[in-house]
Amino acid sequence: MAQKPAKTPGVSRPRARGAGKRLTRSFFARDVLQVAPDLIGATFLVDGVGGVIVEVEAYHHTDPAAHSFRGPTPRNQVMFGPPGFAYVYRSYGIHWCVNFVCEAEGSASAVLIRAVEPTMGVDEMRRRRGLEDVRALCSGPGKLTEAMGVTIAHNGLALDASPIELFARSGDVEVVTGIRIGITKAIEKPWRFGLKGSRFLSKPFPPTAVVPGKRSATRGP
Repeated sequence: MAQKPAKTPGVSRPRARGAGKRLTRSFFARDVLQVAPDLIGATFLVDGVGGVIVEVEAYHHTDPAAHSFRGPTPRNQVMFGPPGFAYVYRSYGIHWCVNFVCEAEGSASAVLIRAVEPTMGVDEMRRRRGLEDVRALCSGPGKLTEAMGVTIAHNGLALDASPIELFARSGDVEVVTGIRIGITKAIEKPWRFGLKGSRFLSKPFPPTAVVPGKRSATRGP
């Protein structure tokens, strides 16, 4: 008798539209370096607006580039809580950035969502961003939060409850890795992950190896 495939942690049957099964908070209760590449190809919606995650960066609490490196503050407190919650902060006093808290409570590790391929609510995204080019709507962490309507009001919200929806990828994807962007500490860590060949990245990846074992069921865009 054929064996059933191992069940991915934190995946339940979808309750709304999406490419795959609904992700639950337990999906994020793992090593941030496991969660980050697994998010490539997942669908991320806020009030029904969003698309496919094509680029992320991982930040571990032992990482000098992480907001949590020097301990808890009012700004980063959400990072020190349980996994599966949104951490939203203002970057350079200009735009919001959204992160997904990972690992056990107190670990204070998170994944920054850097780029999304718009698939739902595109007209609303264009209105919010004042742009027509779909490739430019969510090709950066500040761009995607503006397009998707993410603000400080979403800080601390559960990732498996309204208005946020997350669905596992259902496509066969190839994930590439490289160094993170726009930081001055721990710049050598290859903790930026992206969908190979995507036109919606914030910045192209240099030629690099596909992350081992990060293939899913069907091919991504």
